[in-house]
Amino acid sequence: MTRALHSDRRGPVSGGKAKSAVVFVHGYGADGADLLGLADPLGPHLPDTAFFSPNAPEKCTGNPFGYQWFPIPWLDGSSEEQALAGLEASAVDLNAFLDMILADEGLTPDRLALVGFSQGTMMSLHIAPRRATPLAGLVGFSGRLMVPERLEAEIVSKLPILLIHGDQDDVVPLASMPEAADALVATGFEIYSHISKGTAHGIAHDGLSLALSFLREKLPG
Repeated sequence: MTRALHSDRRGPVSGGKAKSAVVFVHGYGADGADLLGLADPLGPHLPDTAFFSPNAPEKCTGNPFGYQWFPIPWLDGSSEEQALAGLEASAVDLNAFLDMILADEGLTPDRLALVGFSQGTMMSLHIAPRRATPLAGLVGFSGRLMVPERLEAEIVSKLPILLIHGDQDDVVPLASMPEAADALVATGFEIYSHISKGTAHGIAHDGLSLALSFLREKLPG
């Protein structure tokens, strides 16, 4: 059963009909508002873009004030089977949310981009290659590729991807970025990557600037 996801809407700052959309996908223990604030610095440079950032469907086991897309065994004592089942269930929910946004805004998939952080990057990298039609692009901060051994057999569509990671990240190891990039390149994806120097588990100014440039290039208009 699909669980409905909810999000506020920001933009377009032009005041007109949205010509594109960006969906932020938050990390473990956070909520949609945690990333929706990025619409403030990005919006003036993407004036015809509507921004969304849904809460994940589950209350976070490790932080009752936040949400999770799936449990994390080494943080909450869940099993690997529970984590994988949670990933797959949330993939259905997130895909349904994206389909709703496309329908409500009257947009085609090539006018929607994903921007994920941490567990949100894991979710984004999991669903985007498996969607029927390619999205405009994906920016993934501080994440990793889940079940990489399944990627090649389950790819349906390919899209450009920008991966960004801090070299001081003590939550998701920096090695996760080249591991994901190598697996994606090997299966034919257009991949860009950037290391934010002196950055821990977060989004630094240089990474956000690169994300903006990427989005401006990949989103129509």
